[in-house]
Amino acid sequence: MKLNKTIIGILGGCILIIAILAATGYYLCFSKAFSITETTYLYIRPGDSLDDVCKQLESEAHPNTLKGFRLLSSFYKYDEHIRSGRYAVKADDNMFRLVRRLSTGQQSPVNLIIPSVRTMEKLAGSISSRLMLDSATIVSALKDSVFCKQQGYTTQTIACLFIPNTYQVYWDMDIDEFFARMQKEHKRFWNDERIEKAKRTGLTPEQVSTLASIVDEETAKNDEKPMIAGLYINRLKKDMLLQADPTVKFACGDFGLRRILNKHLTVDSPYNTYKYIGLPPGPIRIPSITGIESVLNHTNHDYLYMCAKEDFSGYHNFAKTMSGHLQNAQRYQRELNRRNIK
Repeated sequence: MKLNKTIIGILGGCILIIAILAATGYYLCFSKAFSITETTYLYIRPGDSLDDVCKQLESEAHPNTLKGFRLLSSFYKYDEHIRSGRYAVKADDNMFRLVRRLSTGQQSPVNLIIPSVRTMEKLAGSISSRLMLDSATIVSALKDSVFCKQQGYTTQTIACLFIPNTYQVYWDMDIDEFFARMQKEHKRFWNDERIEKAKRTGLTPEQVSTLASIVDEETAKNDEKPMIAGLYINRLKKDMLLQADPTVKFACGDFGLRRILNKHLTVDSPYNTYKYIGLPPGPIRIPSITGIESVLNHTNHDYLYMCAKEDFSGYHNFAKTMSGHLQNAQRYQRELNRRNIK
């Protein structure tokens, strides 16, 4: 009888211990686990260990304890198969939800902004600020003639690939995945309707983008861009020099030039449209969608000349003849002199 009571006592004690352990495990794994009020993110790189993940988790999410996280990581073998990526940690998460999210690779996408910028270095910097990709790796690809050829471009025309917009992508995408996505978005943008409009204008999509980049540099006034695009198309059709000041700035490597002088106009560069007829070899910046649409839907008129307005409003005076243009230019030059702009 005593023996039975002893056994019953031992069993009762074991059950109590199991219950306590179960309750503890439930608390560690299923209770509110983090001291945060809004979603934060873990950025896990290839080769990171469970300790690396735990360290970042402590820093970003302030867990009440990591015991449940380590326990579940071992159970799901997450510690043996850590997936890179950007993962959300939500304010109401428990350890079970988080470990399931991490172990199954349920990443949270990032909003990648492709900006309309002047240089490939600035583009690379913008991309690398949102992705795991290093800016030097991106610049190297953009300046590699073999790589650009594989994408269907040259190092001069590769800027045509990018359509400025915001795209949802995964933070840990590699360079090939990034360019594959850009190709997909480029094809989506250049649909049959836009390609047909380009043909009617007498330009290829790459030439449209090149002209759009000039239009973007000529004015920040979107309502004026179709007018300027129409002017340059008129000059192209007449085999006239485009004489676009922004191409001279690009050729000189100085977009900060406030006044174009004769010495600038003689710079020997295929981008100098005061020296060479036709479009330059490629865009002088990544053209905006507005710029591209302005070329595709340009205003039909007879203007061949334009000059910045003397009121410095950012708009232009347009002229059909050289004499009319010279009058506009003289007014502008007088104002430059009056303001002592060199």
